[in-house]
Amino acid sequence: MQLGNIKINTITDGSLSVDGGSMFGKTPKIVWETIVKPDRKNRIRLDMNSIVIQTPNQNILIDTGAGSKRVEKLKETHLLNGNKLIKNMKRLGLTARDIDTVILTHLHFDVAGGCTKLDRTGNSVPTFPNATYIVQKKAFEDAVSPTEFNKKSFFEDDFLPIQEAGQIKLIEGEEEICPGVVASEAGGHSIGHQVVKISVGSERIAFLGELVPTHHHLSLDHISGFDQFPNETLEKKKMFIENAVNNGWIIVFSHSTGIVSGYIQHKNKKFILLPVEI
Repeated sequence: MQLGNIKINTITDGSLSVDGGSMFGKTPKIVWETIVKPDRKNRIRLDMNSIVIQTPNQNILIDTGAGSKRVEKLKETHLLNGNKLIKNMKRLGLTARDIDTVILTHLHFDVAGGCTKLDRTGNSVPTFPNATYIVQKKAFEDAVSPTEFNKKSFFEDDFLPIQEAGQIKLIEGEEEICPGVVASEAGGHSIGHQVVKISVGSERIAFLGELVPTHHHLSLDHISGFDQFPNETLEKKKMFIENAVNNGWIIVFSHSTGIVSGYIQHKNKKFILLPVEI
């Protein structure tokens, strides 16, 4: 999408599969399997979507996918088919060295695994050597000292090498990353989980991370069982979807397959997606 002298594109790092019941929380399988079909192990496919913002002054990447470090390890459990982010960036004329800023919604492996890569000696190093990685301070602290509930979602080699390289910036609450790009804490899914809002002219785009991970999660009662604070997810989700309906936002879904973004309308007590390609 070209908006004046700014380019905004969605790209993907590939896909992984997770338990369908976990993705839909309290929603019974007899309901959710009518909208997305699981495999024989009850898993559903999720894409790992990112946004690239190209401005005259900097290139910004939102989330990094699972990356390349654990492709074989996660192939059996998650059917990981990833490590496609850099290749898809090249289609936009960008290399890893061209990225100036990486905004991370949180630090779970499926969105932050691509922050680092293995060098020739097998050590994890920043994938984007010239970038500042931006994450909420609460999210970083939670990842460094996770609880039993969420420790399997984090891998230290995704984020500690960034800190050691002096490339991480910890923010608190809402912060304007550059003119028109604002990151703000939303919570819900995890401690310090954040969303990103993009404003260019009259266009408004929102990357809501795990608050609305797929277009199937526009239904307010579809809340992931992975969310640490589901009531918070519900309240923030209602607020952002209402804003999207009333103010014509484009919502980008972090894990949708096929339909990645669109406008939202409210009809017959349901939220209807009008797909639009970014």
